[in-house]
Amino acid sequence: MKHIIASAVFAANGAFTVSAAQAGELWRATGFEQPESALADTANNRIIVSSIAGNPGDADGNGYLSLLSMDGKVITRHWVDGMDAPKGMAIADGKLYAADITKVRVVDLASGRLVATIAVPGAVFLNDMTEDSAGNVYVSDMLADTIYRIDGDRPELFVKDAALASPNGVFADGGRLIVASWGRGIDKTDFSTAEPGGLLSVDLATRKVTPLPGAQNFADLDGVVAIGDTIYATAYMTGTLYSYKPGGAPQVVATFKPGSADIGTDGEHIFVPLMGEGEIAALGLD
Repeated sequence: MKHIIASAVFAANGAFTVSAAQAGELWRATGFEQPESALADTANNRIIVSSIAGNPGDADGNGYLSLLSMDGKVITRHWVDGMDAPKGMAIADGKLYAADITKVRVVDLASGRLVATIAVPGAVFLNDMTEDSAGNVYVSDMLADTIYRIDGDRPELFVKDAALASPNGVFADGGRLIVASWGRGIDKTDFSTAEPGGLLSVDLATRKVTPLPGAQNFADLDGVVAIGDTIYATAYMTGTLYSYKPGGAPQVVATFKPGSADIGTDGEHIFVPLMGEGEIAALGLD
């Protein structure tokens, strides 16, 4: 998550290139300032977008959240202001949670009012968020190989493991978290890696980290969602959207300019934040 995009090309075994239009791009919404995450709020028939509007690690007060309709029309450009560099989000118990560097912001979903800020002790660079069926929310710390769990307003260390390899995207899928790893040996000047990341699973009961077979060391991954038995993940450095099925290898679904970040889904579409272009792209799935 930097302004500087490293020049890198990663290829998955058996992958093929498909343009965004071929992958079923439906619309693009424009005018955002480094949109990092697009979360489908299906209960309210809208998409929530987080914009960093500055350096992703600076507590500058410039970050904000926007509302989009499901067909890409801007409802409210500045729905929630007063954040620093908001990234991934999750919804639980009528509240929206947003990762904001070393804190988690809590917004009343009905009013759009910022109601709390949860400090996460020891946090370095909080990134993506997800919620499980029990109402717990999880947030990844990309630069600390850590995932925290938040129950209400209480953060706790959920798992810290070098095997997470700079966890970025997280998505609760039944009894597990699916994790999109950025990779090992991050160069903090441009976020390039000595070894690219892959897809992992964390068991919610045992907290065991397990690499997903055939989906390792193929890209610096950012956002991740699951639809049925298919996992979708973005590679920020190359702008690639991948799909992965158990027993297979990652396949290229669409290619954008570098900067594709924390994707969201309503179960039928994928919403892709394009940080460098200030846009949200919606893709329909066959």
